[in-house]
Amino acid sequence: MVMQVNDVQEIDNAIRTLVERGAGALLVGSGPFFYSNRKIVIELASRHALPSSYTARQAAEDGGLISYGSDLTDALRQGGNYVGRILKGENPADLPVMRSTKFELVLNLKTARTLSLTVPPTLLALADKAIE
Repeated sequence: MVMQVNDVQEIDNAIRTLVERGAGALLVGSGPFFYSNRKIVIELASRHALPSSYTARQAAEDGGLISYGSDLTDALRQGGNYVGRILKGENPADLPVMRSTKFELVLNLKTARTLSLTVPPTLLALADKAIE
């Protein structure tokens, strides 16, 4: 089920509705709205014991269960390379469109324990970072 949230006040209602309808987990969308309000989403998901997945590693570091998304450091490095090429005289219109090629998986094991979840060893082995 997809829930659209347009402002902070709707986050609580959306999560409550998901729980009432029997959702077993929460996949949080990417973008500036969810990034800037991630602590609110994490708190509400925790309050409702709803395992949650995010695209930004900071969400897992802040208490979300898991994150999988582009490695921000790598993306910023690519952006810096673009800036350097432009400053050296290349036409921005001639530069290729780049996508992230490096992704990272972060698991919050403390949150998993709080939710009484067991993280499979194979998933733990794939993680770039495991938070105790």
